[in-house]
Amino acid sequence: MKRSQDVVLDIKEVPNIGKWIIFSVQHLFAMFGATVLVPFLVGLSPAVALISSGLGTIAYLIITRGQIPAYLGSSFAFIVPIIGAKALGGPEAAMMGSFLAGLVYGIVALLIKRFGVNWLKRILPPVVVGPVIIVIGLGLASIAVDMSMYENPGAEELVYSSTHLLVALSTLAITIICSIFFRGFLGMIPILAGIIGGYTIAYFAGIVDFTGVIEASIIEAPSFLVPFVHYTPSFSWGIFALMVPVAIVTLAEHTGDQMVLSKVVGKDFIEKPGLHRSILGDGVATIIASLIGGPPNTTYGENIGVLAITRVFSIFVVGGAAILAIMFGFMGKISALISSIPPAVMGGVSILLFGIIASSGLRMLIDNNVNLEEKRNLIISSVILVIGIGGAFIKFNENISLSGMALAAIVGVILNLVLPSQNEPTETQISQGKNHSIT
Repeated sequence: MKRSQDVVLDIKEVPNIGKWIIFSVQHLFAMFGATVLVPFLVGLSPAVALISSGLGTIAYLIITRGQIPAYLGSSFAFIVPIIGAKALGGPEAAMMGSFLAGLVYGIVALLIKRFGVNWLKRILPPVVVGPVIIVIGLGLASIAVDMSMYENPGAEELVYSSTHLLVALSTLAITIICSIFFRGFLGMIPILAGIIGGYTIAYFAGIVDFTGVIEASIIEAPSFLVPFVHYTPSFSWGIFALMVPVAIVTLAEHTGDQMVLSKVVGKDFIEKPGLHRSILGDGVATIIASLIGGPPNTTYGENIGVLAITRVFSIFVVGGAAILAIMFGFMGKISALISSIPPAVMGGVSILLFGIIASSGLRMLIDNNVNLEEKRNLIISSVILVIGIGGAFIKFNENISLSGMALAAIVGVILNLVLPSQNEPTETQISQGKNHSIT
């Protein structure tokens, strides 16, 4: 693969200490907003999420032999399953589900090592993955709207607030303006810029409480959730059915990310160090997160954007960002400041972010020339969308059910395997040079 632009720092290059710190801070800030948004939405610790993303990224760099400059952060695909798992058995159940999802990555990595990657592409073609990604985005839409409109979106009785809605819309406007009209660093961090701008507006609107920030220590251990220390893990088929099928989607998304990243950097990461190593690194990062109380990790589309713009490919810069994330996680003031962000601010950012997730699924269908005039493709996409967005579920007993996105993904895979096609399917890439990341 050829590189279209000059490289500022290649993969193995070590910058001088000044540039190292600046580049690593810039890289972390580009990932920061989305990384802390997921734990905020599902009720986990943002500080632990930062630490788990840092540890997961370091593990990923080691497993991929320092050949892929990728940062891992909280996965949006697991938001609804984590909420469902917590409803069944608390955060401990969600961690068990994350652990199982990480094991699936490991199993798939072994299969790819043994049989290659074409079997995965046949099971998860764009006609399946695209609609499921749309389901992920639109399935989260009500969460974003509730956070934007109500004083306490988690209360049993919702109270409409024009102040909260104004803050949410202002946050959304700042995020859009930074994304469209700014270039350089601000153009890379529209989510973070929107959160900071919205937080400032929320402060003057009187809906920010600084009590926690004032009381927090400068250095403070976050609220880890460690198995056999804070709880005794237990297996549940209900948690398995909620969490594990989501790995079907994130595996396809991961493959697409690696293809896009390969084109940006000018190296074939699918071939070397191999997709099996990359997927294994993703799985280990998710397992690490589950062992300390963080949300599942995934390779980030924001990472690709930063690399494409800055041309800084150094794994040492990415590793530096991971170390900074771990340090931030132990700073009590920073953790308390993140927790003080009003739901309206996060709701405003989420309106755009969840919409982009849904739109990226649509773009996947377009970029891969999925012909919806063919009845087979039309049926597969239609069934996935209605089952996923409609909230269909299969209930096996009081504790085990398969619902929403998980059910939609499984039905989509089955339909893709059993429905005949007029033309023999060719090897279809999950991505053709575009970024389809689910952050």
